[in-house]
Amino acid sequence: MRCVIDTNVVVAALRSPSGASSALLHMVLDGSVTPLLSVPLVLEYEAVSTAPEQRIISGLTSEEVGVLIDTLCLIGQEVEIHFLWRPHLRDPADEMVLETAVAGNAEAIVTFNKRDFGSVPEGFGIAVLSPKEALERMRR
Repeated sequence: MRCVIDTNVVVAALRSPSGASSALLHMVLDGSVTPLLSVPLVLEYEAVSTAPEQRIISGLTSEEVGVLIDTLCLIGQEVEIHFLWRPHLRDPADEMVLETAVAGNAEAIVTFNKRDFGSVPEGFGIAVLSPKEALERMRR
């Protein structure tokens, strides 16, 4: 599955190694999932995941978080965004997720904020799934 993983899913995986978000990242590591990445999205992963409050909750150091993000960058497929699809969504931070998905021809956006995306991604043929729904889809 080619998908864009929203930052909230990466953070959830760091916080809970036994949840659906963590399982999804393990599928990235084993090659079952191809994460589509853009420079703005990776920068957001890094900024949010290395914030002191996130590291306290996850118990990880900045270096450990950096290893995960570096690994995602090695495994993922970089997407160059040549056309901005803004504004379509209420939250400007979600626009870069949508743009990455559209430019990378994603099958899905995986997020906990499905409502924030509304039906806009469907217009581009992109499903919006929770981590649990993404896992269920891949196991079929």
